Amino acid sequence: MNAPHVPVMLDEVLEYLAPAASRPGAIAVDATLGAGGHTEALLSAHPGLTVIGVDRDPTALELASKRLAGFGERFVPARAVYDAIPDVLAASGHETADAILFDLGVSSMQLDQPERGFAYAQDSPLDMRMNPDDELTAETVVNTYPVPELVRILREYGEEKFAPRVAKAIAASRAKAPITSSRELADLVRDAIPAATRRTGGNPAKRTFQALRIEVNGELDTWRAALPAALDSLAPGGRVVVMSYHSLEDRITKHELARRASSTTPAGLPVDLPGTAPTFRLLTRKAQQPTQTELDRNPRSAPARLRAAERVATSTGEGGDS
Repeated sequence: MNAPHVPVMLDEVLEYLAPAASRPGAIAVDATLGAGGHTEALLSAHPGLTVIGVDRDPTALELASKRLAGFGERFVPARAVYDAIPDVLAASGHETADAILFDLGVSSMQLDQPERGFAYAQDSPLDMRMNPDDELTAETVVNTYPVPELVRILREYGEEKFAPRVAKAIAASRAKAPITSSRELADLVRDAIPAATRRTGGNPAKRTFQALRIEVNGELDTWRAALPAALDSLAPGGRVVVMSYHSLEDRITKHELARRASSTTPAGLPVDLPGTAPTFRLLTRKAQQPTQTELDRNPRSAPARLRAAERVATSTGEGGDS
């Protein structure tokens, strides 16, 4: 739990974004700023680049802003959820971005703050809000959601095959007293899962905690809206990199990028009809995973799946307004 805040797949991120980030006066959006590691590397690599760092977590913005203060006006903090990228760009005086980065899921910084309640290995309040101003907490979900709804969340968001057992155990426990701590919930989940299954796959509570975090922060619904909005905000020749840590996030990413990279001309026609040509080019044919070297250095990177794409340039080669 005291692992350093190491940017995941940093070399790959820099490689894929370099052609767009190195444009004169380029604008990039780090849509999930976190501790600012990716942004720091991008700003260091490209002296002409400005990065707008987006995060819903005020603590993340404050800490990252201190870390990146040396870059002056080349770093622009913005408190927002990442589905608001068009608004964030407009507020900064730009219509488009040259590069956009998403590093989805919970950040190492949030995991390492016990009071946030993201970590099942520490005893802390059941919170899990990325934005502390939001009303819904994990404690509310655990103590008030009907059993069928808990089962759905655990199964869909946590891919927990013992979802009914876990949900029933939660219901039985909360009937006696509210469940208020992460340690209490983690112990309850562990006891609900068959002993033979608990021997492999790490802490059995991780799937439940992932499901609750996704529900509390509306992550999948937000992602379904955020990715199309971000792609529409890229300038011609602009690039996007997405790192997902959950199969549903990655599936949404894969399908949306594939859709944008495909022609909509009816099959059998020799050329694309006007307005039907692909608008994006895939830079990764399948999701990339961390190297073994990175896994040895940063075990938290293990679930990461990276996809990248480039917006097809216009015939005149025009970029964005940046």
